[in-house]
Amino acid sequence: MPPTLGAVLRTPRFRLRLLTDGARLDRPVRWVAVSELTDPTPYLEGGELLLTTGIRWAERAGTARDYVHRLVERGVAGLGFGVGVAHDKVPADLVEAATELGLPLVEVPASTAFVAIGKEVSRLLAKEEYEGLTRAFVAQRQLTQAALRGSDAVVDRLGAELGGWVLLFGPGGALRHAFPAEAAARGPALDTEVRRLRGSPHRASVSVSSGGENVAIQPLGVGGRLRGFLAVGSTHRLGPDERTLVNAAISLLSLELERSTPGSGAELRVGLLTALLDGAVDVGSRAARGLRAVLPAEPVVVAVAATDPEGSVVADPQLEGHLAAELAGRVVVLGSVADDPGETLARVTGGPVGVGEPTGYADLSTSRTQAERALESAQRGAARLVRHSDLPGGFLGLVDTPSGTRMADDLLAPLRDQRAANDLLASLRAFLATAGRWDAAAESLGIHRHTLRYRITRIRELLPGDLDDPDYRTELWLALRVLEKS
Repeated sequence: MPPTLGAVLRTPRFRLRLLTDGARLDRPVRWVAVSELTDPTPYLEGGELLLTTGIRWAERAGTARDYVHRLVERGVAGLGFGVGVAHDKVPADLVEAATELGLPLVEVPASTAFVAIGKEVSRLLAKEEYEGLTRAFVAQRQLTQAALRGSDAVVDRLGAELGGWVLLFGPGGALRHAFPAEAAARGPALDTEVRRLRGSPHRASVSVSSGGENVAIQPLGVGGRLRGFLAVGSTHRLGPDERTLVNAAISLLSLELERSTPGSGAELRVGLLTALLDGAVDVGSRAARGLRAVLPAEPVVVAVAATDPEGSVVADPQLEGHLAAELAGRVVVLGSVADDPGETLARVTGGPVGVGEPTGYADLSTSRTQAERALESAQRGAARLVRHSDLPGGFLGLVDTPSGTRMADDLLAPLRDQRAANDLLASLRAFLATAGRWDAAAESLGIHRHTLRYRITRIRELLPGDLDDPDYRTELWLALRVLEKS
């Protein structure tokens, strides 16, 4: 959570004074904005601590109340009024209006620079982000350790971290485990949604709201096989770190359920390779020490070839020492650079084979995507083996390839799976095309900006990445362009 207004007020060197009785000081301050405009709301997003000296205010009845009313409507966290410039003290009608409309009003002395307040909020935001990343890292490590004790332990750990309840269902919809135990009573109410997901031809998730709670139900399994469902409920909207933790739990549970399913022992390598490629297993953690001992040594590469109809490639003795499995229509081989798994796979299959760049376990998904692109080049040119290092780099090189389409589909899948997919995708495109300018984006869509804000908020909830991250926004924009061409 961002710093609260109370945390900013408690900074001694600012000597800020709250002028409105009963004002809520637990409001999050997402930024500090300085404006002398009589209507700054077109340039605000909500959640700001707005600072002003009132130098351009007109002295007529109702001015202060109209000003405060606009700020409240925009969702401003608080108003700081600098005295000693245009006004020796905060105008009484402003104090009266702020008190009436519930806007926290703060007196800023002339000795306190507005920029100093902005720097302090930036520092608090950075501190909170760092602490959030640290908490997320620790939580994921504990989740991975819990996976060594089985699926029930993963459910318990996830529920404890989220402060909500978690249910694990089998593939037939029967409840297998609940955290806490009394949450098992919620199972029957979710039966309809679980049954609907079970009958769907696509691996889709569903989110529902009931009784003031947000509930998300996700399918579990690897290689297209359904092994169960995970339901997560909470009284608050999950933040990015919490959603990342849920995704890690889904991958770990999918792997564990695959491993523990009768007759799936021979398919364990499928689950393990899938988890490694998805980044669900932190190979660098202490808990994975035993796993590292049997995995290929870093740096590693991913090599891919077309599916083997007879299923004999992955069992070929020449691939011993590598991790090989059939995934999503491809023979995928993971091995150490020194052992050259690409050359080995080409020797076994006769080609064509694509090979990604050398990498560590943390970036395997990138190496796999590179290998897919190299394979497509090898197939087009009837080559025996193509390495990604020999190809033009960058995402733009994938735009006109099947790999680019698959990457775009994967990136935008959380939106495309929704009933209002067309509206969400159009809103995201307009938002990105206008660099996040609400009025311009809403006008291009022919909708009210409040409608656009609702859709972007929904998009932020669905997407796993941070929409404020310029790199992630670039990926989304390119993905949208790819889908337009497909």
